[in-house]
Amino acid sequence: MPPRGFAFTPALVKRPMRVAAFMSGSGTNIRRLLERKSPHFQVAFIFSDRADGKCQGEKIAHEYGLPYFSLDTRRFHQMKGQKRTVLTKEGLKTRRQYDQVAARLVRAFGVDVLALGGYMSFLTLKRGINVHPADLSILGAKGRRRFVGDDAVMDAIAAGQKELRASTLWIDQGVDSGPLLMVSEPLPVDLPAPLEELLEDAERLRRVADEHQEALKERGDWVIFPLTVELMATGRLTVGEKGVALLDGREYPRGVRPSDIGSGR
Repeated sequence: MPPRGFAFTPALVKRPMRVAAFMSGSGTNIRRLLERKSPHFQVAFIFSDRADGKCQGEKIAHEYGLPYFSLDTRRFHQMKGQKRTVLTKEGLKTRRQYDQVAARLVRAFGVDVLALGGYMSFLTLKRGINVHPADLSILGAKGRRRFVGDDAVMDAIAAGQKELRASTLWIDQGVDSGPLLMVSEPLPVDLPAPLEELLEDAERLRRVADEHQEALKERGDWVIFPLTVELMATGRLTVGEKGVALLDGREYPRGVRPSDIGSGR
């Protein structure tokens, strides 16, 4: 079944789009979202899946005068006697129970869209925008997205990619498999040694991948994540019933590029 479409129509609701920010760590993407200070959307609250002091969500919420909520997913699953996995029936059931806390907050605050900025838990809720450090328009031999999962930058560099891009997507119940929304401008891959040599040195390759991922945040994530939210809040960017992004009514199956926004093509 194709994903159900989504369109926010500000002219109809006559208010800004209400956003809930979900995060697990440093929250740099959420900071960029808040720094935008857009009249078209409002962040209603920040939610974290960590309560162990390693998430910056409470600090960010304090700085911006926002409500902050956290429920530690590790502790929640521990108390339920379940492992943190959605690959079993019991694990998925526990995950859905955990997500009901956030679901009640979403309803109480009248939230339209979830913005996942470094949220590291599988989410069973709908209507979310996620950001991923890879070009999700690149497909493998079987037509599946090639660079998905937690180590996408490393995978892309190891595969010999000459450029890296970030993507935003409309979440579904898969791993980085939802409708592609935007793809960033490229970050050139700059290797300190031939790839063949780096592939023989796992520790050095890890450092190279981490350095590129940090650089990609500035070139990619921090640009297209708030921009995607802004475009959806203005009604220009929508998700069609076929699960394809539309900008001003035109389909972009490979994702909207920043250069497309003012092109009118």
